Amino acid sequence: MKTNIGFIGLGNLGTPIAQNLIKAGYHLQVYNRTATKIDELDQSAVTKCDSPADAAKDVEFIVTVLSDDKVVREVVTGEDGILKTLPKNAIHISISTILPETSKEMAALHEQSGSCYLASPVFGRPEAAAAKLLWVCTSGKAEIKEAAKPVQESISQGIIDFGEEVGAANVVKITGNFMIQASMEMMAESYTLAEKYGVDRSQISEFFSATLFNAPIFKNYGKIISGKQYEPVGFTSQLGYKDANLAFRLSQQSQTPMPLVNIVHNRLLTALAKGWKDRDWSEAFGRGVSDDAGI
Repeated sequence: MKTNIGFIGLGNLGTPIAQNLIKAGYHLQVYNRTATKIDELDQSAVTKCDSPADAAKDVEFIVTVLSDDKVVREVVTGEDGILKTLPKNAIHISISTILPETSKEMAALHEQSGSCYLASPVFGRPEAAAAKLLWVCTSGKAEIKEAAKPVQESISQGIIDFGEEVGAANVVKITGNFMIQASMEMMAESYTLAEKYGVDRSQISEFFSATLFNAPIFKNYGKIISGKQYEPVGFTSQLGYKDANLAFRLSQQSQTPMPLVNIVHNRLLTALAKGWKDRDWSEAFGRGVSDDAGI
């Protein structure tokens, strides 16, 4: 008999994650605010649900891929939230990029209701999710992590455990996204400078990503930014700005000076001001720097 998993959040990342869970043999009870998105999944392997609470009924796990802290709280604790129906000992695997304090709050609420919460943010764009090449960062109680491992393995190439402090994986995710943002700013500035001096920006990207900066971020985002090819949209500037805000907030709370946070925050804020909120976050950096340079 197939294991039932609740699933909430069929965005650019959530949809391929759901598809991989179906490929792994799970049956999904799916809720999504835009219900038509559920039609993109194998209908023989899903049950359409009318609310988060409906998706959480009679499941061993529920996976959420949600945009921000506010939406996570609403889905968990709202009038039709998952805590209304989530069975005892069922595990909520939260893939959202949220504050560590929010994860701690959610973990406490789940424990009070007899269920379990696991921070499980991931690194990877939608195409990586589709190819099951995500990296899962996880933190929480050891027994919860062990029980959730088969689900996490079904969507990823690897799981990295950051201990029992439930918010730790969220800190890793926020710092990682900040590093990606800072890298995109650096690439955009470097390639634009090269272009100003008549050097082909795609050639310089290929050189650096094969030598000094031989890493996926510089290979993938370097190709996007150097070639000014910002479609299809994998991760929006609106969500990137949200993540920059999270990094800025952590830096302020911990009194950690982070000058680059201000740079990437302003870059993404500028993109929003220009009406690019639904454009890829790489465009905020690539096109933003080119605009500043007059090219």
